[in-house]
Amino acid sequence: MTAADPYVSVLIPALDEGRTIDRVIDAVLAVNLPLELVLVDDGSTDDTWQRMQARADGVRIRAYRHAVNQGKGAAIRTALRQARGHVVIIQDADLGYSPSDYPRLVAPIQSGRASVVFGSRAFASHTAYSFWYVIGNRVVTLATNLLYNVYLSDMETGYKVMPREVALALDLEARGFELEPEITAKLLRMGHRIYEVPIEYTARSREEGKKLKPSDGVKALAALLRYRLWQPRRAAPDDYPPEAAANDAAASPTPVNTSVSGSRAGVLDTTS
Repeated sequence: MTAADPYVSVLIPALDEGRTIDRVIDAVLAVNLPLELVLVDDGSTDDTWQRMQARADGVRIRAYRHAVNQGKGAAIRTALRQARGHVVIIQDADLGYSPSDYPRLVAPIQSGRASVVFGSRAFASHTAYSFWYVIGNRVVTLATNLLYNVYLSDMETGYKVMPREVALALDLEARGFELEPEITAKLLRMGHRIYEVPIEYTARSREEGKKLKPSDGVKALAALLRYRLWQPRRAAPDDYPPEAAANDAAASPTPVNTSVSGSRAGVLDTTS
């Protein structure tokens, strides 16, 4: 496979991650897999967008921008609609998750052992800043196991890997951090067995940019309950529903001049 026909699409939503975005891009590019990067700046106020523009080549790295902050879920939907790979991986733009885990995450899908893979964090003493954050994660994971009759160790993991067609069929609605329980709940309602593999994880403090709040745990529990009765639609998995398109109108990128050469080739912007 070539850069124009990647096996893996790495979706990278970012909000004010100018300090780390270049290092994350470099770490992803160092992975020995045929992949592309789909970058989405979700209305940053720092230099995140400028750094994305400088790295975009229009082929292996493409960048998109929300004129105003829409939330992580909206950024993922924008990236997903632009992805071309067979498999998609969501990569946070900080340095908490290590792209070196990609081969281990993709392997069960490549071998046919699983259709969906989650990366499970161990939460050892060096991987978590907050005791209550770990407890909160265990509570929502336990709620997932009870509500959906599964046995997961880390529902809130950011590493959720699946075929692009499966991701599109989820008809994602969440705009914020309710995204993780929505993805998990809908996958389970669709009948997918989730395969877990251990991953590296280094937590950030709030001073370093950690954005989760205690209220996000309550929202996660509410989402798990709400999607317990969700029924997957029967349309083709890559058929984006009109109502979702209408809801995302403000987030849909409008092309700038993509015929230009150099580092800006393939860069899109919603500010025009």
